Amino acid sequence: MASLAAPTTAPVETWSPTGDVEVEPDLPWIVIVWNDPINLMSYVTFVLQKLFGYSLEKATALMLDVHHKGRAVVSSGPREKAELDVFRLHEHGLWATMTQDT
Repeated sequence: MASLAAPTTAPVETWSPTGDVEVEPDLPWIVIVWNDPINLMSYVTFVLQKLFGYSLEKATALMLDVHHKGRAVVSSGPREKAELDVFRLHEHGLWATMTQDT
């Protein structure tokens, strides 16, 4: 019969940054809605209110930026949130992209 020996602990090497490691800041991601020739301005306003809870005034101002400037930043945050926002905008037929804020 084999005897049961107590487990032994071996040292574990860990990595710690030294002073010469450059750490990049975690910049937020922004979601941009682009102008398109298909969606009505009233529909874009409606979608921005529905998805982001914006007031009629804020949604209208963003829609006018899309209409006159060709684009508007409609949300920002961590990458996962931006990806979800872009996905939801696409589901509603709007042209949206995301990029890391500079």
